Amino acid sequence: MMLPELRETVSRLHAELVRYNLVAWTAGNVSGRAPGGELFVIKPSGVSYDELTPESMVVCDLDGNLVEGDYAPSSDTAAHAYTYRSMPEVNGVVHTHSTYASAWAARGEPIPCVLTAMADEFGGEIPVGPFALIGGDDIGKGIVATLSGHRSPAVLMQNHGVFSIGDSAKAAVKAAVMCEDVARTVHVARQLGEPLPIPQADIDRLYDRYQNVYGQRSPL
Repeated sequence: MMLPELRETVSRLHAELVRYNLVAWTAGNVSGRAPGGELFVIKPSGVSYDELTPESMVVCDLDGNLVEGDYAPSSDTAAHAYTYRSMPEVNGVVHTHSTYASAWAARGEPIPCVLTAMADEFGGEIPVGPFALIGGDDIGKGIVATLSGHRSPAVLMQNHGVFSIGDSAKAAVKAAVMCEDVARTVHVARQLGEPLPIPQADIDRLYDRYQNVYGQRSPL
C-alpha cells in the first residue's frame, strides 16, 4: 500500500469511529504505518470528522515529526510514534474516548473476560494501562508496557480512554469497536448481578478457534 492509498484508507476509517459512536467532536484518531515501516499516516489535530479527506491526512516519521501535510498532526502523535517504534508488528493504532470503555478506564479497572466474544477477540481481560499526560512518550510507553506479550489488542489508559493496535489500521479500528461493545455489555451485566467468569482453558480454546479457524480462509 503506497502513501496515497494509505491516506485514503486512514481517512475512510475515521468514519467508522463516528459510525460506531466511539468519538465526540474532534476527539480520537486512527493511524496506519506506511510501507517500509518508517512513516505513518494520522489524523490532523482538531479537524472535524466531516471535514477529513485523504488530502488532509498527515504523514509523520517514527519520531512524530511532520513529513508531509498541510496540518499539524494529532496531539496523540507521540503515542502512536512510540508504539510503532517499539512494536514493529503493529501497523495500525487507534485512540477513542468511547463512553463505556472510558468509564472503565476512569475507574482504573480491567474489563473481565466474561463473554465468549471477549475470549475470541481479546483472549482474556482488557487491561488497564497507567495514567499518563498527553503530548510526550508517556502514553506510548504505557501502551507498549501493557500490551507487550498480552493477547489483548486494546488497553484502557487510566483516566483517559482506549488505545488499540493491529496488524493494519482496519484491525485496530475493529479492536476499538469490539472494546466498546464488550465494555457496554459487561457494564450492563453488572447491573443485574456478578457476571460469571469463563474458565481459562475455555478462553484459550475460544481464542484459538477465532484467531485460526473463524471466517473465510484463503485456499492453500
